[in-house]
Amino acid sequence: MDKQMEKLLVIVAKQPVSGRVKTRLFPKLSPEVAADLYRCFLQDRIKEVSSLNGVDRAIAYTPEAAKETFASLAMDGFELFAQRGKHLGERLSNIFLEKLSQGYEAVSIVDSDSPDLPKSLINESFELLLTGQADIVLGPCYDGGYYLVGMRKPHPELFRNIPWSTENVLSVTLEKARKMGLNVRLLSIWNDLDTFEDLVEFYNMYKDRLLSKDWVGSKTLTYLSRLENIYQ
Repeated sequence: MDKQMEKLLVIVAKQPVSGRVKTRLFPKLSPEVAADLYRCFLQDRIKEVSSLNGVDRAIAYTPEAAKETFASLAMDGFELFAQRGKHLGERLSNIFLEKLSQGYEAVSIVDSDSPDLPKSLINESFELLLTGQADIVLGPCYDGGYYLVGMRKPHPELFRNIPWSTENVLSVTLEKARKMGLNVRLLSIWNDLDTFEDLVEFYNMYKDRLLSKDWVGSKTLTYLSRLENIYQ
């Protein structure tokens, strides 16, 4: 897709295949149910960012053969491309290297594990970057990781030797940024849904909204409401 705006938002996503996504939900949820739930996460995320104004949108997917899956999930206006790299750090770094080289002034990458994340936080990341208030923007999660990372220039070192999938991801990243002399701004902390306990908390937080379909995370909540063990 040709560059149209100065800002690019990239969703990083996995193909929702049974047994390959949300494995920390096993055995509370079956692999099939976990994959269906993750598909709801994706649909909620895609719907929310589709209404961003003045922002190009893309989905960076894995595995490489998953393009048709995401073509059916994504609405018009999303660029689709496969992630490149042996591990998460390399894949994130390559997205920034490629997309910033295309002329974007700012690129923010967001995960697909926080179905209720509002687009206002994504807009805030671009505001902080484009007004020069930050070199790097990070959206911290309660588990010690981050749900968003945004940059104006690529900084590959920021993604090297990070203990991915641990509670130290954010702290190690912040220490690296400090040593590199980068100005980092943090967005509001947000919860990503990795464990069954996260799902129960999400359901209890939003269950009164079940009759309303027009809010961030509604597809995920509707699906959770059908699972009997969410109430136990």
